[in-house]
Amino acid sequence: MELDYAALCLEKLGNPTRLQVFRLLVRAGHEGLPVGEIQAQLGVPASTLSHHLAQLMQAELIAQQREGRVLRCTANFMLMERLLGYLTEECCRGISTTRVAE
Repeated sequence: MELDYAALCLEKLGNPTRLQVFRLLVRAGHEGLPVGEIQAQLGVPASTLSHHLAQLMQAELIAQQREGRVLRCTANFMLMERLLGYLTEECCRGISTTRVAE
């Protein structure tokens, strides 16, 4: 994962409402949740939720699938794992005395 993409993902998750949405979808598992259920669970107005969902989709953190009249959202678990791996891949390796630019 590249630094700029990791920063974009973290930026999108840096909003409390978007983080709540993402965590809710992670709890829901691979089946995800309909948009209406997300709204009911979090008590977020529809227009506000739509904005936050669009932001999460922009970074590919979530996906939406249409099922008739229902719009179902799912977390992108592969991306979540890649982001967590990027954040922890150099854990406890120590710091070199020379500066390395990424």
